[in-house]
Amino acid sequence: MTRRGYPSDVDDDTYLFLLPYLLLSPNDARQRKSVIRDVLNALLWVARTGAQWAYLPHDLPPAETVRQQAHRWFEAECFQNAAHDLRLLSRVGQSRNGEPSAIIIDSRTLQSTPESGHRAGFDGAKKRQGTTVHLAVDILGYLLAVLTTPANEQDRAQVKNLCLEVQEATGVNVEVAFADQAYTGAQAALDATEAGRELVVVKRPEATKGFILLPQRWVVERSFAWLSRFRRLGRNLERLPSTLVGFHFLAASILLCNNLRPLFA
Repeated sequence: MTRRGYPSDVDDDTYLFLLPYLLLSPNDARQRKSVIRDVLNALLWVARTGAQWAYLPHDLPPAETVRQQAHRWFEAECFQNAAHDLRLLSRVGQSRNGEPSAIIIDSRTLQSTPESGHRAGFDGAKKRQGTTVHLAVDILGYLLAVLTTPANEQDRAQVKNLCLEVQEATGVNVEVAFADQAYTGAQAALDATEAGRELVVVKRPEATKGFILLPQRWVVERSFAWLSRFRRLGRNLERLPSTLVGFHFLAASILLCNNLRPLFA
């Protein structure tokens, strides 16, 4: 690189690990005008800063090039595949089975913007117009599945689809799904059973106020905190749901690469 690096740039080890997942065409393809590493660094700059595509610095590839390539990567689920393999490596490195037997599910509502407003719904509990992001993570907080719905749809109605997404990512190893009281209900439990999971609702102790660290449940809250370091995920700035999901897995891949840096060395 001839330019001065940004804090969001990938290091050599991270780039070499991710490169095979990003090669949708040969690295020396004749139509390629920008170096893949530069495009990836530009995408990470957007993810970290939350800026608009048109505001990319001039020493990075053109905004339209980065945006189009990012959408190709997101549609091909490149970062989902990378996050899956990184999760396996991290779990095995911690003397755990490669695939989890338990998951934690939860959701958060992202404020809509003019770009995403056509997909927005009103969350009556949080008094917010936007999109709900549903997450499933393993017991270590590593991302397994992401779903997006309008904010007016009930969390408990997404249990089956979320469990099926987890099954696609991990096989049939998962036996139990932990959730908060928003997932209470006979239908949610039945949906989880149909997807081959037992739904366990972790409830707050009665007559308690303020923050309480609930068993198992706190793990997914930590995962949301990790993802919040990527400011692009602070609001729903995307026209397509696949783009919002893709940014989540991009963030998860980078966070896992950072955790596995000693292994890369």
